Amino acid sequence: MSSPDSERTTPAVPSTLRWAGWIITLQGVIGVIVAVVYVIREASGHHEDAISGYGSAVWFAVIGGGVLAGGIALIRGHRWGRGIGMMAQILLLPVAYALLTASHLPLLGAPVGIVALACLGLLFAPASLSWLNADSLPPDAR
Repeated sequence: MSSPDSERTTPAVPSTLRWAGWIITLQGVIGVIVAVVYVIREASGHHEDAISGYGSAVWFAVIGGGVLAGGIALIRGHRWGRGIGMMAQILLLPVAYALLTASHLPLLGAPVGIVALACLGLLFAPASLSWLNADSLPPDAR
């Protein structure tokens, strides 16, 4: 005899959230790589007056690792990864703007802004929102 809970079908994670998860995961990987580069540069004797290479490496490792975890969570179907990914994209928009205007690096700023906006679009797509609001998700997806 089956219970009503076992007859519920868990909706599959929509492709919009999976794509967003892959983008967010890639952003997290880039953050971790930047942390490694800072450590290597600092260890090889490259010192700057304005920043600490090791301090920046810790910052990028923590933020990049968190974003990486959020992206993997989305790919695996956990709702909590969306909040991390959303905040990362929102924080990347001013970075893109600064690269476009103050730094005069449009070849870097434009792709950063486009990817952040596209990822936000995926996170807020109707399929993503309906899956996130589904009552039939298992507790571990919430």
